[in-house]
This record gives sequence, structure tokens and C-alpha cells, in this order.
Amino acid sequence: MECDVCRRFAEAAESVFGDGLTGVYLHGSAAMGCYNPDVSDLDFIVVVQGPVTDEAKRAFMARVVALDGEAPGKGLEMSVVPAGVCRPFVYPTPFELHWSRMHAAWYGRDPEDYVRNMRGTDADLAAHFTVIRQRGICLRGAPVDAVFAPVPKADYLDSIWNDVSDAEAEIADHTMYLTLNLARVLAYTADGAVRSKREGGEWALENLPQYRPVIQAALDEYETGAKGEYDIALAREYARDMLARIRGAGGL
Repeated sequence: MECDVCRRFAEAAESVFGDGLTGVYLHGSAAMGCYNPDVSDLDFIVVVQGPVTDEAKRAFMARVVALDGEAPGKGLEMSVVPAGVCRPFVYPTPFELHWSRMHAAWYGRDPEDYVRNMRGTDADLAAHFTVIRQRGICLRGAPVDAVFAPVPKADYLDSIWNDVSDAEAEIADHTMYLTLNLARVLAYTADGAVRSKREGGEWALENLPQYRPVIQAALDEYETGAKGEYDIALAREYARDMLARIRGAGGL
């Protein structure tokens, strides 16, 4: 994928972490061929050899926030993780630093507090690592298979379940996102394939024709960035049914 922001992000990681950098990996829609600059973000995992100093975090965050300001759509989302939690895989997965625009107010208000305290564990990393292993792109450093161990199916399912488990209550507010994510989670329980949001929606169109109006509207919004018009009653029915199917198929 030709991506100036991706190249510059990798260069920033290399500049800040130097010999301590294991690699930089692109995942998400940009790695799966369905990036939409109007609605997507650019997703990165940075793997380092060990704990990251606050000094390095300050330097890297300055570069990341500057790049985020230039990025289209939803900007950048990235996590810095130690290599020791990638192979062997640790779940929930510890991270040294994280960024997305949802945290911009915190960083802008008190960047020193952000640098000191934006660390912990993140169940979403199991899903990100799975995508990297199957479809990710190495931008710098060691090959994917050398860095990331396989993620156990139970951990991956728990990770993606966490993302949709409240869908019945939340689908009216996040219709496109949850419609397509529910589809790709159920599809995974059916055949074990890791899909993008678009691919999940396409699978659902073929396999769940009774919900075609909601699914097609979600796909159209994802493709164009224009807010879709949804039958919210049908969307709630879809969410309720999909959650029941996922529970049954995935043993959750």
C-alpha cells in the first residue's frame, strides 16, 4: 500500500526507538484493502525490545500527534508493545503506550500525565495481532511470523466479543460500525476466516438476507462515508439475533 503517513510513522518509530525497535506493523482496513480516507483510521502496532522510557514516549507522542493532524479520516490509532508479550502471546495484552483521537483531550490537557499513565492492558490487541498474522504489513523490522505467535482462538473470540457484546443497546448510535462488526464476528465463528468490516458485511448479505436493508445501508455508509438511513427496529432485531447466534456458535 502506498501511504506517505505510514512511511513517516515507521520512520518516526525507527528514529525514536533506534536499536530497541523490533518492528512496525500496519493492520486494519489499510492492510486489508478497504481503507476509506473519509471514515477509516490507520492502525499500527509498534513492537519494542523492552520498557519504554518517559523520554522516548514524549518524543514519540510529539511525532505521532503531528502525523495524526495530517492524516485523513479518523486519524491514527497505534499501540507500542514489548516483544515479550507477542511471542509467547500474553492475554490480556500489556502495552507501553497508546494513541487514538479519542484520547486527544487528555493529551492536550496534560501531556506529561498522558505519558506517565497511558499504559496497561488491552484485550483488543488479541484481535489486532490476529489480523497482523493473517493480513498485516510489516513496515519496518522483523517479519510478522518471527515476532507474533499465534493467538489462541479463545482469546481472539473474547477480544472480538468485547467489541460487540453491548450491540443491542448501542446499535442505534453506532449502526454502521456494529452492523458490520457483528457480521464479521459471526462469520469468524462459521469458518475461522478473519475479515474486514466490508468483507463481513458482504458475507452477511449472502447468509442473512432477512437483514439485507440494514446490512446494505451499513456497507453503503462504509464505502461512501455518507450517513446511512436505517430501520432502527430492524437493526435492533439484527443485533439481538446476531448476539444469540455468536453466543451459540462461539461458546461464549
